[in-house]
Amino acid sequence: MSWIRKWWYGKWAVPVISGVLILASFAVEHLAGGTWNTTLTPQWWVDAGEHAHGSGHTFTLANLLMLAAAVVAGYGIVVSAVRALSTKMISIDLLVSVAAIGAVIIGNFWEAAAVTFLFSVGHALEAATMNKTRSALAELVAVAPDSAVVMRDGEQHEIPAHQVRMGEIVLVKNGAKVPVDGQVVAGNAGLDEASITGESMPVEKTKGDSVFAGTISRSGFLQVLATGVGADTTLARIIHRVEEAQDAKARTQAFIDRFSTWYTPAVFILALLAGLITQDVVLALTLLVIGCPGALVISIPVAIVAGIGRAARNGILIKGGEYLETSAKISAVAVDKTGTLTQGRPELTDVVVLDDTMTDSDVLRWAAAAEAGSEHPLARPILDSARDRGVAPSGLPGKVTPVAGKGIATAVGNQRVLIGNASLLEQYGVTDTAGSDEAANKLAAQGKTPMIVAVDDAVIGVLAVADQIRVDAANMVASLHDAGVQKVVMLTGDTRLVAEAIGKATGIDEIHASLLPEDKLDAVAAMQRDGHTVAMVGDGVNDAPALATADIGVAMGAAGSAVAVETADIALMGDNLMKLPESVSLAKRTVSVMRQNIFIALATVVALLIGVFAGGVTMSVGMLVHEGSVLVVILNAMRLMRNDKYSTAMSKTERSPGAPAQQHQEVKA
Repeated sequence: MSWIRKWWYGKWAVPVISGVLILASFAVEHLAGGTWNTTLTPQWWVDAGEHAHGSGHTFTLANLLMLAAAVVAGYGIVVSAVRALSTKMISIDLLVSVAAIGAVIIGNFWEAAAVTFLFSVGHALEAATMNKTRSALAELVAVAPDSAVVMRDGEQHEIPAHQVRMGEIVLVKNGAKVPVDGQVVAGNAGLDEASITGESMPVEKTKGDSVFAGTISRSGFLQVLATGVGADTTLARIIHRVEEAQDAKARTQAFIDRFSTWYTPAVFILALLAGLITQDVVLALTLLVIGCPGALVISIPVAIVAGIGRAARNGILIKGGEYLETSAKISAVAVDKTGTLTQGRPELTDVVVLDDTMTDSDVLRWAAAAEAGSEHPLARPILDSARDRGVAPSGLPGKVTPVAGKGIATAVGNQRVLIGNASLLEQYGVTDTAGSDEAANKLAAQGKTPMIVAVDDAVIGVLAVADQIRVDAANMVASLHDAGVQKVVMLTGDTRLVAEAIGKATGIDEIHASLLPEDKLDAVAAMQRDGHTVAMVGDGVNDAPALATADIGVAMGAAGSAVAVETADIALMGDNLMKLPESVSLAKRTVSVMRQNIFIALATVVALLIGVFAGGVTMSVGMLVHEGSVLVVILNAMRLMRNDKYSTAMSKTERSPGAPAQQHQEVKA
């Protein structure tokens, strides 16, 4: 019996019951010839019918069934209208309620039943299709894990996922969902991360790798240290962000809402004037029905829900309708270099000795001692190489002073060590460069990152670090152009020589090199002054000012970053560059659908108005066409649920160690 109860309280119960009563009325009318008159027909009812149509009307059984159909379908509509009036809002339901009640009063039982039945069917279809457009959110909720296997007191215990405590060891077996965010402490497995990053291919996880709740093990066995549980998981944050985003209004939707608050009362006034001038009650009621702005009201939110849902399914989080609409206008994209155009995994390639009293190991030892306290990405390859050669620094690092755009200065013992570019040497008064400029330029010409090392006032050598351009960087730039972006700009702290080499390899349109963080902000502001709508892609740290200034801030590889998920206008959960042109393309498609829907809604109302005054469009026909237009705009929006060419172009972008090495220079920023 539970399914009966579920159906009874479901969205289709009212239209089905009303439809059955309408069919029953037609059957009785046909079989009995409409002769089953009741004795309950008051004279005022007959008089009302004569006034409206020139002939009286009586309560037959067929009419009673049709009236019952109108009551069943119209009850909820009237209740909604009254509730809206209690909040001082004139809703679409009020238009339909007045038209239906008016039709009953003048004896148009069929019109009343047809209008309310079609409106209830429209509501049911609207709810069903809106649920379909929210399917991406439903899928995210569905992948949330229900249970977890944890190690407690040396034994395995299966518990509800929300009861896992921070710091516990969770076991993830083949075929199971990962119940927490965490770090792998033992084992290896291939995880399907599609629910988080949108990538279809499993990702291999081994000791030290991060894993996310809701991902699924396709092979292997993992022991995971829980670092995020319950509402603190990446999946929970994504679900929360998508919920908020799908409910957030775009500027166009806000305008439509304001327009509707004036439009609906205007329809009432038009119907009243038409009725008074023509003395035709049916015409006035028909105008109420066809004037319903249902398709117009739903045209924008359904497109936003579908667009944001499609993006979320592909690992792209868009903050809300306003940002989706702005993204469609993007004409310039500014990209950071390290970790965006490049893989962000540099390696030490050269050690040039400029002091005859030292060896390359000595130069590396001094550089590693200086970098030991640095958080900069280029410190890691130096420290790794020093460890491999057995000259890694011991003990705690000294005080490190970062110099934005130039390098760092630190104390190693009683000596000052500088590591950075020529501007850093100049700032600290090192005049004897020992030929470091020439050595640095030679390395830069080879596409490497030179860093000059000086101890006190003497230059002892130059190190070179190389990174790889991502294999899909050039394809990303070309795809952005295909998506309508006029220019792609690189904003980097590198020297122009190396920046131009990167730009040539990737097809970048414009290069701004040797920039400090505040210079990147100025570059974004300059593009905005030139009339561009600018998207900035960066790591959210050194690029924070530029990200905040840009019209759209894009965080790449945001999975696991609570700050990026909550604050970025667009968060690309995976590390796939092709998600950027995909997000721009999807935004443009969504706005295009919004405009199409507005046109369909307005054109339908105009056509119906012409039909009413020209004759031929009745109340029931008007409601049928009206509900048809609502369904059309919903189905049009659902086209957004299909993948576009960018989302299907690459199922997975692998960071291949064998990819051609395009190496470049980077200074400390």
